[in-house]
Amino acid sequence: MISTLRLFALERLPVAASTAWYLNDLGEFRGKQELYTQQSPQRLKVLRESAIIESAVSSNRIEGVTIDPKRVHDILVAPHPLFRDRDEEEVRGYRDALAWIHKSADELPISNELICRLHALTRGQLWDAGQYKSKDGNIIERYPDGSERVRFRTTNAAETPAAMDILIHDWRHCLEERWVPPLIALAAFNLDFLCIHPFRDGNGRVSRLLWLLQSYQLGYEVGRYISLERLVEQNKDRYYETLEQSSQGWHDGNHNPSLYINYVLSIMKSAYRDFVARVGEIKAPRGEKRELVINGINRLLSKPKGGQFKIGELEHVCPGVSRDMVRHVLREQQQQGVIGCSGRGMGATWSKVDGGNKGNELPLNEGNGGGKNT
Repeated sequence: MISTLRLFALERLPVAASTAWYLNDLGEFRGKQELYTQQSPQRLKVLRESAIIESAVSSNRIEGVTIDPKRVHDILVAPHPLFRDRDEEEVRGYRDALAWIHKSADELPISNELICRLHALTRGQLWDAGQYKSKDGNIIERYPDGSERVRFRTTNAAETPAAMDILIHDWRHCLEERWVPPLIALAAFNLDFLCIHPFRDGNGRVSRLLWLLQSYQLGYEVGRYISLERLVEQNKDRYYETLEQSSQGWHDGNHNPSLYINYVLSIMKSAYRDFVARVGEIKAPRGEKRELVINGINRLLSKPKGGQFKIGELEHVCPGVSRDMVRHVLREQQQQGVIGCSGRGMGATWSKVDGGNKGNELPLNEGNGGGKNT
């Protein structure tokens, strides 16, 4: 087997122009990501809780594993749920895998052991949970009239462990040697994993957990707040279509992965757009903007450049807070002897007060003519 990643390294696969556009857009979102994730815990808690539930339900539902909507809270929120059937157990297992990834992503290097552990969590008490397949199995598409066709011939069971070793090896070396931009590597890994199809069942769910984990490790955190799995489910037809098209010729290394890669990147871009929109829709709790400004002041004071900052820098780390509010909190902290001001107007420098010196008063009527700027 030659992985898709290795084909990029051998320069046998060009990066499509459309893929480059997605990378540029996602790079911009990642650059602004910190601005949105600096909101208070109260503001983002609702999104995190919603995302983990949506992800567990959607990822399983894509594979035909469903639970009664009335049981969602009992299965996914209760600390010790009582399961009525295997579907409920598998949905809860996926939720537990998500919680593990959310908590420990940086401590979970991609390995065979990790992949099998994720599979075991999502498959409950089945006899082959956490084990690579022992028998060959192809991906079969069945039609309402009872007919069926082989949609893809997966890697045979005997060759699966070696194929996974190659894939994991190439993932690590791709990141180290920069064979291709990391997000392309993520999508290519996902495609190869699905083509190898290492487990008897549950491959789709594990592939989406790996997608989430790898995106966190690459610094793309949107999956904490917006369910990637929900977006995949909403675009399920395109998911299967691009997967089939990009897997043609895979065994011989003659496939074109660009359609599936672009699909993965488009889902991530949609998630970021959704995140930005939904953050704006959440009503800020009372006092949150003041807390955001104080947290911004503390971050800027702790930076290695001597703990000094200008009001423009503080506004940059306090998205959605008006200049009047920023100035109000600065004056409040100044009057309390926490910070002091050197200079006037927008060029004034703020720093931590030493020995109780309150510094100069904040000139509220300076900068932008003294008018409101919200």
